Amino acid sequence: MGETTVLVTGGSGFVASHLVRQLLERGYTVHSTVRRLGNSAKVAPLERMQAEFPGRLDLFEADLLTDGSFDAAMRGCRHVFHVASPFLMPEKIKDGRTDVLEPALQGTRNVLASVERTPTVRRVVLTSTVGAIFGDYIDVLGMKDQTLSEEYFNTTSTLENNPYHYAKTVAERAAWDTAARQERWSLVTINPGLVLGPSFTPSSHSGSLFLMNELMNGYFFYGAPGFSFTLVDVRDVATAHINAAENDAASGRYILARPEMISFLEMGRIIRAKHPRRLLIPRHPVPDLAVRILGPRFGLTQDYIRKHLGIRFLVDNHRSVEELGITYRPAEETVLDHYESWLRARSYSWV
Repeated sequence: MGETTVLVTGGSGFVASHLVRQLLERGYTVHSTVRRLGNSAKVAPLERMQAEFPGRLDLFEADLLTDGSFDAAMRGCRHVFHVASPFLMPEKIKDGRTDVLEPALQGTRNVLASVERTPTVRRVVLTSTVGAIFGDYIDVLGMKDQTLSEEYFNTTSTLENNPYHYAKTVAERAAWDTAARQERWSLVTINPGLVLGPSFTPSSHSGSLFLMNELMNGYFFYGAPGFSFTLVDVRDVATAHINAAENDAASGRYILARPEMISFLEMGRIIRAKHPRRLLIPRHPVPDLAVRILGPRFGLTQDYIRKHLGIRFLVDNHRSVEELGITYRPAEETVLDHYESWLRARSYSWV
């Protein structure tokens, strides 16, 4: 792999930093973009990788909203991993169009425009999300066997209702449309569930880290509401991206998530089993009726509660297992590694 050069966009992010590291470990030469090279907190993990793998990682500044800003970073690359895209929880989104739609859609268009201008590129791996498959959990109950699979596209999210899922859906569809108009490069998308695991980037604003912060900071210490999540380890997501690029037969979309969902309460039990003195971690469930009554006080609309509370479904991940060779890490390993990484990041912030 030493002769193969690849590009990772948004290399300082939660998933992308793991992807960069695994690529370097496999012998690739890696180009990575960041929004600002001067942001030392974000760039520091990549700079440590530069020192560990001398001459193999080059950093470039690029902005998702600036046409042509990825051209220099992409020059000579065979694979492009487009990971950069803001992931924000609904309560963090002030303006859906500005905060998530434009960076996701225009960013994807700008990266693919650079691909069109770069003759060496043969494969693009786009980081999408299971949110491009469904809008709300209740949507999955209408799918075949009430099981999440790649054959569906999200048709229920809008800019007003679930703007993050809407933005990722629109961006993924735009990528497929662009790929269909040419024959030089092929597109594969990775559609992960909730991504947890150890982080190289304590300053990350990733929505998945924000969500877990609420659990680990004691937001639910009185009890865990009956919400569950599709779960995948960040290291497995990174591996899937690389395998999708290396396997010429890989095609289409790949759900990256364990077959069974995991609840807040189950995550709490995993953490408490190893860290019994962490009193803020919930040990009891909150009755659904109480969540329905009290939820709006915590920013949960009745519509959101109706479409998510108590709903669990199975995940069909066989394509990622059979075609990308993914062996999913146990949920216990992912949750504990995520929690212990969070503890370390907090201790650093206190120094």
